[in-house]
Amino acid sequence: MSSPAEWYKSLPPVTKFYGTACLACTVACQIGLLTPYDFAYIPRLVFYNFQVHKLFTTLFFLGKFSINFGIRLLMIARYGVQLESISFQGRTADFLWMMIFGAFSLLVLAIIPLLQSPFLGISLVFMLLYVWSREFPNASINLYGLVNLKAFYLPWAMLCLDVIFGSPIIPDLLGIIAGHLYYFLTVLHPLSTGRNILKTPQWVHKLVRRSRYFTPVQSSSRADRTDPVFRGRSYRLGG
Repeated sequence: MSSPAEWYKSLPPVTKFYGTACLACTVACQIGLLTPYDFAYIPRLVFYNFQVHKLFTTLFFLGKFSINFGIRLLMIARYGVQLESISFQGRTADFLWMMIFGAFSLLVLAIIPLLQSPFLGISLVFMLLYVWSREFPNASINLYGLVNLKAFYLPWAMLCLDVIFGSPIIPDLLGIIAGHLYYFLTVLHPLSTGRNILKTPQWVHKLVRRSRYFTPVQSSSRADRTDPVFRGRSYRLGG
């Protein structure tokens, strides 16, 4: 069995960075270095008071230490890691682009009055969960030892649990919407039209190639690959 340090070192780079940043933000808030207000995405303050940092900080805040925080962090450690290590194996740039697209989508969606949410970290985690559930739709999940269900339904099951426990559902819904938008544009739409309108930009590929943090990989967009693989309910261009 590997040590915690070895396990941490083995994590894929993007998920490791995101999970570590989320934990660091919560620790900083917990010990009083920062407050939740410092992370809150409030469009009025961003666009009129030029508090541009809130466009980024909101994406890394999962709340203070609590059971819900622990669950979200475990979701990153399990579903985010599996997604990056398996579905996006050798395609770090594509996975990073998915995260960037998801973050941008959430920031835009959160401007809509009915969907406003000051903290989008939970939403970004839920987006990871949604995409994972589409990549592994037939995986069997035991939910808290209470019920077994297929991974395809896991995002909705988690949303229902949040409703039961009295947690806000808007962050969950935002993540599901952003996740479906990404999956539609990169999988469903290319399958029906043959065109991928959400290819990973070259600047993301260059960032991954030139950064010492990322392991050099041969990254290719899923629509440019030719080996269709059946995954659950839809055909997918590439692994």
